[in-house]
Amino acid sequence: MELGHTERGIRARVADGRFVRVRRGWYIGAEVREKLWPEGRHLLHIVAVSKDAVGQRPVFSQASAAVILGLPIYRTKMERVHIAAERRASRSMPDVLRHETTLDPGDVVEVDGLLCTSPARTVLDVTRSSSPEAAIACADAALRRVAVVGQAQDETAADEWRDELLARAMSSTGRGVRQARRTIAFADGRAQLPGESVSRLQLWRLGFRRIGLQAPVVLPDGSRVFIDFDLEEADAYGEFDGLGKYLDDTLRDGQTIEEVVLAEKQREDRVRGVTGRRFVRWGAEHITTPEALGERLATFGIRSPSF
Repeated sequence: MELGHTERGIRARVADGRFVRVRRGWYIGAEVREKLWPEGRHLLHIVAVSKDAVGQRPVFSQASAAVILGLPIYRTKMERVHIAAERRASRSMPDVLRHETTLDPGDVVEVDGLLCTSPARTVLDVTRSSSPEAAIACADAALRRVAVVGQAQDETAADEWRDELLARAMSSTGRGVRQARRTIAFADGRAQLPGESVSRLQLWRLGFRRIGLQAPVVLPDGSRVFIDFDLEEADAYGEFDGLGKYLDDTLRDGQTIEEVVLAEKQREDRVRGVTGRRFVRWGAEHITTPEALGERLATFGIRSPSF
């Protein structure tokens, strides 16, 4: 019994939907869980596994390490917690997947009392084991932390990061190494959201090769705005529209949704007026496949180089 709930009471609350089971012996209120992003729900699972551990503290890895480090895991089902383990402790459980591996001392960090693989090791593992979309979102976010200030990327720092990760990838063998190498070489920290990272991947698949990120445009009043994508080959600008800027109260900075939409429209009109370029927006539903994004571009008269 904890927080005044008996086992019988907990079972009753699970049965009627008020509680949701995180793992055996661990529960959360359904209303609280509903407000969490998938990453937050997985973090609860990680904490429960950590608290249940007996003996040596677990080192969380793969997608679980990414969640602890605050790196995005794009559209990845997180049903099991990932742990890096020596061969002698490699037995998995229904909700825990143990990965047999050897960790160097620098491969382990502690975050808020949890041990997990370092950012570099985590990126290497995620880019080897995840979908290409999840891989590039994670790599871009990690690179952003070490090489980007504002909208500018320090290319020297970015190259050093890529060189370090590529060297590790080159010395690795087995499943996913080729994808890891491609992803690390393609990474760009100027992508500010997972949706922007995946958009860039889909644009590349469509044949675009000169994709500018955070392109500056000087408006008539002398102010500068930055556009997500400069599609040089199509003489157009593009922006990924995440729902956060419209639905998240903290991102709206006190504005109503209508005011945010109007401000975005006015900004777009000024950019179009100054540059004479076409301007296309797309959302999460348009980046599920390169074909879906290609169709969206085509509605604005933008043909992808591959078609």
